[in-house]
Amino acid sequence: MTSDKPKDPSAITQIAYLVSRYPAVSHTFILNEVIRLRGLGIEIKTASINNPDRSPATMTSSERLEHEGTYYVKQHGVTGAVAALFWQFKTPSRLFTALTKAIALGGANPRKTMLMLFYLVEAMMISRWMAKNELTHLHVHFASQAATVGLLLKHISSYGYSLTVHGPDEFYNVNEQHLKQKLIAADFVVCISAFARSQLMFLSDASHWHKFIVCRLGIDPTKFKPTNRSNRTSRSNLFRVLCVGRLVSAKGQLILIQACKELIEQHQYVRLVIVGSGPDMSTLKAYVSQLALDDYVIFTGALNHDQIVDEYANAHAFVLASFAEGIPVVLMEAMASGVPVVSTRITGVAELIQDNQDGLLVSPSDVSELSAALGSLMDDPQRGARFTHSARQKVMLKFNLDQNVNELANIFRLNVANSHLKRPAKDF
Repeated sequence: MTSDKPKDPSAITQIAYLVSRYPAVSHTFILNEVIRLRGLGIEIKTASINNPDRSPATMTSSERLEHEGTYYVKQHGVTGAVAALFWQFKTPSRLFTALTKAIALGGANPRKTMLMLFYLVEAMMISRWMAKNELTHLHVHFASQAATVGLLLKHISSYGYSLTVHGPDEFYNVNEQHLKQKLIAADFVVCISAFARSQLMFLSDASHWHKFIVCRLGIDPTKFKPTNRSNRTSRSNLFRVLCVGRLVSAKGQLILIQACKELIEQHQYVRLVIVGSGPDMSTLKAYVSQLALDDYVIFTGALNHDQIVDEYANAHAFVLASFAEGIPVVLMEAMASGVPVVSTRITGVAELIQDNQDGLLVSPSDVSELSAALGSLMDDPQRGARFTHSARQKVMLKFNLDQNVNELANIFRLNVANSHLKRPAKDF
């Protein structure tokens, strides 16, 4: 065992990353973050509660490598759970404390209590995996279910615990997600936006505010480059509008379809390309047919990273009509790719897009305002061209992946070093 003496920040090399599902097509930014942190000397080992969302055959080469090195909790099933339980019996007082905590989190609801007990078992499995790999700090992306596993792990171990909070989903369901307890337990919290930090401050006593550190996500501007818009191709002469995201109500794809319908009725013809998969796929397709827009709307399904780059190259405008977001990485990608962007005035989006300078911001749920914004880009291509230069500069300056991961690495070096961790005994 090591002493409790704080370590030299430069000596901190190993951190466990826990994600609900890894790798995932909608969360490639986590994979990019992990790869770059390793390149900076932070040795990351990844764990995922669930299996990936695709078979290895459909993954990129970097995703396949991550898949091969990731510990999948549910994949180990009953055997892994029993082994972890017996291993945890070696520290019965901690197990009792964690069991009490899990029951308390479940409250008076038997179903929730049972769910918390399952999370506790997963926490024990993660704890045993971390001990085997001599890891002493757990970092969790998203403050949702995987972070609940991390919260319970904090009670059965001496490990450090930190989060990256994206929002806004966690802010809408604070009690169900036990967000306040997670913030209290965390050694530090990385916030992807000032908006996210403000919401954590709103939920917390001021004594915890020092733990909330803004470190933005980013993209690689060398992979997303402007394309000459006059050379962009389409199977017709239609103005090509691209939307990339999960097909869920919060993304506002229904509003975007309605806006495109308005434009077509005004004889401003668009081709809407919707990239992504999700539970709203059948509803959106049915709605497109209902509006007689089948000739104008394309559903590609989920695409891998390389295919999405091609979609940016062919787009005349990129739109997110979302009702709820953090700061979407796809907006950063479109901006770096030289595609004029239109999004909504919500949450942290204004930290990325200054209205009428880097792109256009419209009121969420306002169909007419969205269609007018798109129409203005169709009528005045030079306006969109002016946005794209400023937009790429904004991404290069504030949302550059290498720059922001460097900052994240420094956050880990400083804050993990100061968490006064104990290394568990190697006894399995």
